[in-house]
Amino acid sequence: MKRLIYLIIGAVVTLSSCGGDQNDQNKNSNLAKGGVQYGGVFKINETSDFKSLYPLDATTVIESGIINQIYQGLVKLNQEDLSILPALAEKWEMNEDATSFTFHLRKGVMFHDNKCFDGGKGREVKATDFKFIFNKLCESNPNNQMFWLFKDKVKGANAYYESTQNKQPLEGGVEGIKVIDDYTLQIDLNYSFAGFLNIVSHPACYLYPKEALDTYGDDMRINCVGTGPFRLKKIKESETVILDRNPSYWETDAYGNELPYLDGIKFSFNKEKKAELLEFKKGNLDMVFRLPVEMISLVVGELRDAKKGGNASYVMQVVPALSVYYLGFQHKLPPFNNIDVRKAFNYAIDRKSIVTYTLQGEGRPAMNGIIPPFKGYDSEGVKGYEFSPEKAKEHLAKAGFKNGVGFPEVALQINPGGGDRNVQIAEVVQKMLNENLGISVKIEQMQFGQHLEALETGKSLFWRAGWIADYPEPENFLNLLYGQNVPEELSTKSFINSMRYQSAEFDSVFNLALREVDQAKRYELFRQADQIQVNDAAIMPILYDENTRLLQVYVKNFPSNAMEYRDLTRVYFDHEDDK
Repeated sequence: MKRLIYLIIGAVVTLSSCGGDQNDQNKNSNLAKGGVQYGGVFKINETSDFKSLYPLDATTVIESGIINQIYQGLVKLNQEDLSILPALAEKWEMNEDATSFTFHLRKGVMFHDNKCFDGGKGREVKATDFKFIFNKLCESNPNNQMFWLFKDKVKGANAYYESTQNKQPLEGGVEGIKVIDDYTLQIDLNYSFAGFLNIVSHPACYLYPKEALDTYGDDMRINCVGTGPFRLKKIKESETVILDRNPSYWETDAYGNELPYLDGIKFSFNKEKKAELLEFKKGNLDMVFRLPVEMISLVVGELRDAKKGGNASYVMQVVPALSVYYLGFQHKLPPFNNIDVRKAFNYAIDRKSIVTYTLQGEGRPAMNGIIPPFKGYDSEGVKGYEFSPEKAKEHLAKAGFKNGVGFPEVALQINPGGGDRNVQIAEVVQKMLNENLGISVKIEQMQFGQHLEALETGKSLFWRAGWIADYPEPENFLNLLYGQNVPEELSTKSFINSMRYQSAEFDSVFNLALREVDQAKRYELFRQADQIQVNDAAIMPILYDENTRLLQVYVKNFPSNAMEYRDLTRVYFDHEDDK
């Protein structure tokens, strides 16, 4: 099974289906130049609810998948190779030592029409709008989970954050964010950071107008006003989010066709993965992301039969993901404030067995660090934890719990979602820890919002977590373990470093890497930092994911990528392939 899945990585293959009459609802003969077709509503399901669609409080891949279609920033990612592309900035310059970036904005870009504006008509974007949102990014606010992106990096960001904590915001905002004129913005950094454009591509840097925040306040979580190809039309929480085409969108394709091609996007929230797949087979969904573990063999078998019979109705895309699935430890509380306990847990787990048997070959065992295999990064140079019950027992005894005697029962906190995968992995980990360490672990399930709240506020000791890259840079993973992202009080929410891991050695090497302009040298320093956190058993990595999609065969211009970054601006339906 594993061999077969790897054979199709990066390729597009087809899968047979019963089809469905509802496909006809999307058919549209509005042919444009270049053979593309206008029309249709793209239907996607998510198996977990969103918490917030406000860019500074959107912390999950589900939320990003929605707001990517509504909002835009200065730059964006290429959906095929994750390189940086112009967005609201049509061009930019970086100085020699990568400490200053100057962005030149497009003229004539309009915000979505919305009642927050006078007369309900969206106005033109100006550089002052970016000054406003970047100040908000550096503001102390319960709805801002993203200060870590600019913290320490942007000149004046820390000082402005502290001033807002004291309710006396500095006049002029963040010092390093400078409006040169209506269409020119300059960002100055405290140190050289050649990867800063990746930071600017993050959804937290997406543009929204001050008028929207003034009008909606905390309700920005469900009231979205951006500049993107789609506008928010309707939200019924836990059921549906509907976006429609932005008729005033600024971008055109190479043939001069106005974008986007689609009429809209519909997100549903069916929590059952099997039901989601069934809806896809009926033609009621245009895409499925990830398959139920227990159905992988069946789907791949159908795929193989379809290739032989030439009866193509679906497309399957599989690519290695910039994603790590791990279990987190609370470092500030016993028993996981003891490094030997953390090492014992890491040695007690057979990751290869979990991937091969429990997940039927879905993913790759996490035998290295927190950073998945990454172009240009030596992940193989990081020595992780092999399966060794003997070493596991030695470390547990060293921690004072020989044969598990006296070790407290701990809860492994998980959330529903991802089909049954979270439960299946948790149950196997529970069994392995009991068999190899003689300790008792109970499994506690919480809804996703409660799950995040508990681990971010220090109430959880041991939990399931995952990280999909926000931008294609090793720094994005190591930031999860940067000590400066840990608040002083345990009760204070710690979104980015929920483990509250702190190591002066790690932080020192990590900071050197951030300041290194040469990519090869920077990546080597990141590798060293990765090895330091592995030696400290900072987390318990389980697997590096793969992104698996099923698409209806008529879906065009929707390449998969390692971040599952989705941009539906140029997606269209070609129903000539659906006959």
